[in-house]
Amino acid sequence: MSIQWFPGHMNAAKKKAAEQMENTDLVIEVVDARLPEASTNPMVLELRKFRQRPCLKIINKVDLADPAATAAWVAYYNAQEGVSAYAMTTKKPADVARIPELARALAPHRGVPTKPLRIMIMGIPNVGKSTLMNALLKKRVAKVGDEPAVTKQQQKLYLDKNTILVDTPGMLWPKIAMPSDGLMLAASHAVGTNAVIEEEVAVFLADELLQSYPQLLVARYGFKDIESMDGIAVVEGIAARRGFRQKGGDLDFEKASHVFLGDYRSGALGRISLETPASRALRLEQFAAAEAARLAEKAAKEAEKAEKAARGKRGT
Repeated sequence: MSIQWFPGHMNAAKKKAAEQMENTDLVIEVVDARLPEASTNPMVLELRKFRQRPCLKIINKVDLADPAATAAWVAYYNAQEGVSAYAMTTKKPADVARIPELARALAPHRGVPTKPLRIMIMGIPNVGKSTLMNALLKKRVAKVGDEPAVTKQQQKLYLDKNTILVDTPGMLWPKIAMPSDGLMLAASHAVGTNAVIEEEVAVFLADELLQSYPQLLVARYGFKDIESMDGIAVVEGIAARRGFRQKGGDLDFEKASHVFLGDYRSGALGRISLETPASRALRLEQFAAAEAARLAEKAAKEAEKAEKAARGKRGT
């Protein structure tokens, strides 16, 4: 399943962000700690690098992610030029309180009344940008909801007399190259429900957890034969154990999928990371190899087609 979601307001948001970047000193990019690189928008990287703007990478929702994986991601991003990583959760006011200081350190030439520090907060849908904005300002200025793309327009606000914040709508990008990225984003609720088949997303997530966190599936659902299960069996097992059945007695796979995804999103399953720097590198390598094989096969078919056409012409 290849998941793509780029509604019209996101394209408009990209254009506005490109215009605003010229008058921005620092980008705060918020990503999901459970899938930091899959939730990193390549358009943000492109826009800020074009203007040579530094980035404070907020790895949010660490309370839901595997601590070891999060530590690896912090080191990974801190090794990048112009990037400083900060792992946190908006649920802790002390975590939020450190952000202005970290931001000022990345743009020390700004931050006085005559030259206020201009910060643009960016990120994909449903990673906690609006919650972060409200927490920084200590009042509700941005609409928050457990649905992707709640924020539709930019808004500019003063954090203090020396700091300006610009909140931007959550943006994905026009084409998600790796199918696994789209599925991870969908599992983590960053994609609109109209763009996904929830049952397929649940099976993908179950297969991932069988590989990385089988003990959490056992603890949550009481499975006895986890070694012999695949993703479909996990979702069916949840339906059987929770008594989710359709009229006629068949297992309600759809309802079990919904409950399973809800357990992951809420943290009821435990602290889970769907990728690490090492697993990300492996996925990219495998994807590149598969793409090379696909293009080679396509070229061979086109060459064969051209040869047949040439033979036909020679024959006539």
